[in-house]
Amino acid sequence: MTQAVLAERGSFALDRRSFLRSGTAGLVVSFTVGFSGHEAIAGTGAMVGAYIQIDPSNVVTVYIGATEMGQGIMTGMAQLVAEELALDWTTVRTEHAPAAAAYANPLFHAQVTGGSTSMRGWFTPLRKAAAVAREMLLTQGATYLGQPRSNCTVKNSAVWCGSTSVPFGTIAADAAKLTAPDPSTVSLNTTLTVIGQRLPRTDIPDKVTGAATFGIDVRVPGMVYAAVQHCPTLGGTVQTMPSKPGGALAVVNLGNAVGVVANDTWTAMNLANGLKVTWAIPASSASIDSAAILAQAQTLMSSGTPQVIETSGDAVTALAGSTNKIDATYQLPFLAHACMEVLNCTASVTPTSCEIWAPTQAQGYCLATAQALTGLPATAITVHTTFLGGGLGRKIEQDYISQAIKISQAVGKPVKLTWSRTQDFQHDMYRPCSLIRVQAGLDASGNIASLVYRNVAPSISAQRSTTPGSNPEDTGAVAGATGLAYSIGARQIEFVPNPTSVPLGYWRSVGESYNTFAVESSIDQLAALAGQDPLAFRKTLLAGNTRALAVLDAVASISNWASPPPTGTARGLAFLIGFGSIIAEVAEVTKTSAGVVKVNKVYCAIDCGTAVNPDAIEAQMQGGVAHGLSATLWGQVTFAAGKANVTNFSNYRLLRRSEMPQVITKIVPSAGPIGGIGETAVPCVAPAVANAYAKLTGTRVSVLPFYPGSTMGGG
Repeated sequence: MTQAVLAERGSFALDRRSFLRSGTAGLVVSFTVGFSGHEAIAGTGAMVGAYIQIDPSNVVTVYIGATEMGQGIMTGMAQLVAEELALDWTTVRTEHAPAAAAYANPLFHAQVTGGSTSMRGWFTPLRKAAAVAREMLLTQGATYLGQPRSNCTVKNSAVWCGSTSVPFGTIAADAAKLTAPDPSTVSLNTTLTVIGQRLPRTDIPDKVTGAATFGIDVRVPGMVYAAVQHCPTLGGTVQTMPSKPGGALAVVNLGNAVGVVANDTWTAMNLANGLKVTWAIPASSASIDSAAILAQAQTLMSSGTPQVIETSGDAVTALAGSTNKIDATYQLPFLAHACMEVLNCTASVTPTSCEIWAPTQAQGYCLATAQALTGLPATAITVHTTFLGGGLGRKIEQDYISQAIKISQAVGKPVKLTWSRTQDFQHDMYRPCSLIRVQAGLDASGNIASLVYRNVAPSISAQRSTTPGSNPEDTGAVAGATGLAYSIGARQIEFVPNPTSVPLGYWRSVGESYNTFAVESSIDQLAALAGQDPLAFRKTLLAGNTRALAVLDAVASISNWASPPPTGTARGLAFLIGFGSIIAEVAEVTKTSAGVVKVNKVYCAIDCGTAVNPDAIEAQMQGGVAHGLSATLWGQVTFAAGKANVTNFSNYRLLRRSEMPQVITKIVPSAGPIGGIGETAVPCVAPAVANAYAKLTGTRVSVLPFYPGSTMGGG
């Protein structure tokens, strides 16, 4: 998700002063980020921004505004604090912060986790906050030890003067009473001893023992359980409500769904599944049909009026004058999120309060949703963020949050709502499908003289616009196609919205997930047209970009690109500058005896600026490859007469453990700005595999997935 998209949603105010002060015996440093820049403004008891708590036992808790959904962000952020406070890592703890504007990501002032922006947003502010805490502790520690402050230093979670020390926990309460220094006067450590280390993740121990609380684990005294049956046809609403079935405590009209409340989740799901509801189906739902959507895209490709998102020179004229050119069309499907943890939310609404426990990527949006539904002030609403069994953009949405709140309002009790797997698949917010045409021409020297690029796709921005028909510019739809670092003589990047009633949402790497497939597949075709090696061709196009060239050289080295691959094997390359990072991937593929592609190895080279925790980066490369490969080989949602074809993993194929390729990662040392890693590995997988497959077989795959409708082949 792009910063612009997240910023559109806004931020939400919430005073959590009482939360921060209650039960806090030690030092609390909190801060905000000025709206004119990224500098941290520190002060005690300010109640904005993430904060650091030091208790008398010398345990340091870092409260994180971002959501931990398996990407390791809690650990990375804690390392920033540990670096500046010289903490003993064994004393560091992390917790999700409450919903408040104070904890908004500084990049876009909204408490949302997406776009691979958490570390990029908090890298400097969290270090500044820790540095401010360090200075306050030094001052108090020197007083405690009776020594000049200039003789003191911090290490191992204590203030030291020579061989004498005092733990932070002993002096934290008094240090909290000091006036915080201006953050602009505090310096950050230049010799890094914690940042860059492979430190163990703070969230893993509780996940291993089962002590960690995911949304689906929440238990609240006196709560009841709910499940939903949505209208099977998208766009439909309840026409007549069924009577309450035996065993149900209540049935609740949710507009496009009916909620069933029972004494346990299994009973609620079974009753919801068997409900006899009369639905009102609008005539427009019939147009939710994959064949019709594709046909409309093909018409718009040739005759639609485009939004010209980027232009440089006269690309159309330059294309006409090129003697060597390609004209390629790529087709990509709708995709589901398929999170391992189905959507769920626990809500407790009373006349004076609303409390929410949710696996959410968007605490700020939850707060706004609760305010809108209950009419309560923000100070009466509490959002508890749990761990997430996968987010992938789906858990930014508010449909499941609002349903839980409405059901709790209706029954007057705390309610835990859990969607069934079928409901989760058939009522997703799907990644848009896409039809992309790439026309490009080479000059006599084999350089790219022209690029005319058109993406026809449903627009997330247009669908969510508060002004219907305004057709807002949707730059996310061409992410990965605009701002290309390649040397291109003239370019014209266009977007044509393809209107649809299919509910759309943000999927891991969003626009880059389809545009990179088209761009990098085309680059390989242009390399072949120029008679050049795909790696050498890219290096020529990136001449002078030292960071990009270093990444390409790194992936060439670890993949042994210069040497022929084993017999029956081919390698394919793809490259991306996105999410603040630079990445290149090489996929090594063979064909099995059954004639399907098998991906044996994927080599990843990434420059993400400062590598805060190399283990986390490598894990995200592995996870991104698995995610991207599932989509490349099998991922597809189709629609007929307003209904999604997928119902479960039985017809939404994911990569199996035995099919996971070996992922070899090289983190390229860099002095560049901090980059994102959560989504970065996903977009290059499809073009790398397709480019390898084209070498191996002579067949260019331009329509994804490789195996539509398959539940068996590939890997």
